[in-house]
Amino acid sequence: MWPLLVFSLAALTIICDRIIFFAVHRLKIEELERPLMEALREGRLAEAAAGLAAGAGRNLGARVLSALAGHARLDSVQLEKALRAEAESCVNSLEAGFNFLAAIGSLAPLTGFLGTVSGMIGAFRSIAEAAEVTPRIVAGGIYEALITTVFGLIIAIVSLSAYYILDGVVDRFTVSAERICSRFITALSERGSGEQA
Repeated sequence: MWPLLVFSLAALTIICDRIIFFAVHRLKIEELERPLMEALREGRLAEAAAGLAAGAGRNLGARVLSALAGHARLDSVQLEKALRAEAESCVNSLEAGFNFLAAIGSLAPLTGFLGTVSGMIGAFRSIAEAAEVTPRIVAGGIYEALITTVFGLIIAIVSLSAYYILDGVVDRFTVSAERICSRFITALSERGSGEQA
């Protein structure tokens, strides 16, 4: 039960940390698309980049778009490289602890099953040592076997459910960021082509 207690505390710590992180760092990137596109059309990208950079501390969407607007003068290949590096940094900060959460979700039931085996060994040892077998003799070992399995499965269910929910939030943010950045790069290249013509 001690390893299961450690797993449960670690899982709760990671889940709470990620929920607080997601709440503090707003992931609503869609609301920033319109002002950015307007700044592009009006030739105010430097001003837009500065505004986005000012809000980037608590808004990861602003951080990605700030990098995009700030590097708008680069050619498309360099722009995509700079953008990819910033986006990967943001996604890594969002996914901190996800691997541990998945590992806990995998290890908790195995630890519970280890407790099951240990409890059954104890139950059979009690039977072997007893002159007369009564239900009370084996009840302690069976109780240990069942309680560790239940706790291991509960920890796994909570950990994996939280992992998939949080991972879904990150995936939605990533898809939205990719879509907005793609539109911006397309609009930027069309604007450059129009200016050259």
